[in-house]
Amino acid sequence: MSKLTPLYDRVLVKRFEVQEKTASGIYIPDSAKEKPSEGEVLAVGSGKVSDSGNTVAPTVKVGDRVLFSKYAGTEVSFGDDELVIMREDDIFGILSK
Repeated sequence: MSKLTPLYDRVLVKRFEVQEKTASGIYIPDSAKEKPSEGEVLAVGSGKVSDSGNTVAPTVKVGDRVLFSKYAGTEVSFGDDELVIMREDDIFGILSK
């Protein structure tokens, strides 16, 4: 099986599944569902290269649950998975458990 490794300050994220129904039990049609803005980090690049040429290590790590913009990054199909590859700067924060 192939492995996808992001370059530099990019992060590979798998979005969490969209809720099928609301808390009150109303089912949401596909046309009304919003893209989730939470996901799990699957892979992380080596880090951003600063103006002085040094590599700045990424803040996020594999397995982190993150919050990001709904329209961040580029959606890619890899195998059977729909993933998003984005810059670390597009991530708003790390969600704790």
